[in-house]
Amino acid sequence: MQKGQIRVQTENIFPIIKKFLYSDHEIFVRELVSNAVDASQKIKTLTGIGEAKGEIGDLRIDVILDAKEKTLTIQDRGVGMTKEEVDKYLNQVAFSGAEEFLTKYKDANIIGHFGLGFYSSFMVSEKVEVLTQSYNEEAPTVYWSCDGSPEFELYEVEKKERGTKIILHINDESKEFLEAHRIKSILEKFCKFLPIPIYFTDVAEEKKKDEEEKSINNTNPIWVKKPSELTKEDYEKFYRELYPFGETPLFWIHLNVDYPFNLTGILYFPKIKQSYEIQKDKIQLYSNQVFVTDEVKEIVPEFLMLLHGVIDSPDIPLNVSRSYLQGDPNVKKINNHITKKVADKLEEIFKNERTEFEQKWESLGLFVKYGMMTDDKFLEKANKFLVMEDVNGKFFTLEEYKTATETLQKNKEGKHVIIYTTNPVQQDAYIQAAKAKDYVVVKMETLVDAAFINNMEMKWENVHFVRVDADIIDNLIDKQETNDSILSKSESEELKKLFEFPVPELHVTVEVKGLNTNTAPVVATRPEFMRRMKDMGAVGGGMTAFYATMPDEVTLTVNGNHPIYQNLLKEADIEKKEKQIRNLADLALLSQGLLKGAELTNFINRSVELMDGIKKAVNAAV
Repeated sequence: MQKGQIRVQTENIFPIIKKFLYSDHEIFVRELVSNAVDASQKIKTLTGIGEAKGEIGDLRIDVILDAKEKTLTIQDRGVGMTKEEVDKYLNQVAFSGAEEFLTKYKDANIIGHFGLGFYSSFMVSEKVEVLTQSYNEEAPTVYWSCDGSPEFELYEVEKKERGTKIILHINDESKEFLEAHRIKSILEKFCKFLPIPIYFTDVAEEKKKDEEEKSINNTNPIWVKKPSELTKEDYEKFYRELYPFGETPLFWIHLNVDYPFNLTGILYFPKIKQSYEIQKDKIQLYSNQVFVTDEVKEIVPEFLMLLHGVIDSPDIPLNVSRSYLQGDPNVKKINNHITKKVADKLEEIFKNERTEFEQKWESLGLFVKYGMMTDDKFLEKANKFLVMEDVNGKFFTLEEYKTATETLQKNKEGKHVIIYTTNPVQQDAYIQAAKAKDYVVVKMETLVDAAFINNMEMKWENVHFVRVDADIIDNLIDKQETNDSILSKSESEELKKLFEFPVPELHVTVEVKGLNTNTAPVVATRPEFMRRMKDMGAVGGGMTAFYATMPDEVTLTVNGNHPIYQNLLKEADIEKKEKQIRNLADLALLSQGLLKGAELTNFINRSVELMDGIKKAVNAAV
């Protein structure tokens, strides 16, 4: 029997381990089970090359909970350890003090380093026992124990079967790890796809006769298989395994790279509803099938953070940190590769299955537009497959839109004017006026479209966006093709004065123009630039925030050619005339959603009053 002290120079390392080794104590389960998987994989390799003799047997990992005895046991049938290996891996975990230990292992790759991963067990244990038998049959079975002080016991015991058994005596501060549902949830989180079967046993739970023993993990997830071996049903089934309550994804991308870095995985494009109940952090990162994190911001491009699925790369350490990810060159390569794969897949679908692509655009558009704003390499490819849907349901690429509107939608500066709507229902009157001019109006009604429009005006050459209600229809393309008004100069001035009344919280400009007789009596428009600034200020804050507090700028364009003014200007009752004029203005403001509160109430009351006056006049005439 050997007794001694774990070789730490000046201070007890165990309090440091308990406090600093991992921020989440539950991680010890992952570390110990990962070590067991590592040991199992090693015996496979050694047997394969003939170094290990005899039958490999049933490779499995057992996690056994005995709440009554306050123990949690992790047992494998892997490579095991000799007495010398136990001394090396367990007793010499740190040759120096705690400070050097933390510096050395802050960003260490845990898996494969038995000592460090093993010592996570002391975060939750008052005592740890290890019983291990090496695959070398001549080596004795070894027992090791430690109570969390630098003192340990190490001696030989009666021969046991190959493998390692670790018994954790859970301390009083960590009683949560004596609850079966807690351990099962940790195993399902971290060990769901490990390549060796894992079985969980709760000693307190009676096992029914003939009850089939089931492993808690899928040892052969589809991302480790070749795409040629898989069917559409396989991908959809795996998606349901990852997200039991998720809708069928739009499509997926199978990642499989072995040079210049190792990367496998499957990324799914989920359906995104118009309600935008968006959940990020749905991509799971693995290292050799061991779950690492679902915070993959540095690995996956920002615009693809809404994707679902898994990424597995042994080039990324298990105890991954954000600072590590930001500085690692492999991470940048992986990020670029994912961007390219997504762009290539979207282009392929667009070319080969355009109808299906357009049907899925409501969900795809969010990814594509966000990517075009944030990633110039993606922008280059996306210019080919970005589509814009017009109000009639027809889709155009940018080049197709330019071709379709070549003769009508170029302004005096030679820029192509893309006329858009953010709310087809609310802006219907403006849309109908634009369609009457044969203009093509596209829908830009998602959360990202305001920013997208501003970005693309800078990135696309000779393109200008104008909202359909930004000006009277004749001025949308900046050609100033308005007709002369049939009103005399004095009548136009009188009409202008009648419309020049104050409106709370609005800065109103009035102009009288000769428009088509079919155009509304008054058209309310908001300058494109100021409206955009207010929208951006309301959403994004920052430098544009002050715009959100400014009064809305509105232009009331009075259609001097509308027949209603022929009678209205002759109305002898001044009060009645002013009320009718105010109602016409309010109707125009209502179309822009700018009539609210007391002003809306006044409009309703005034309308009822005018209708009542008409009724009385009719009755009197009868």
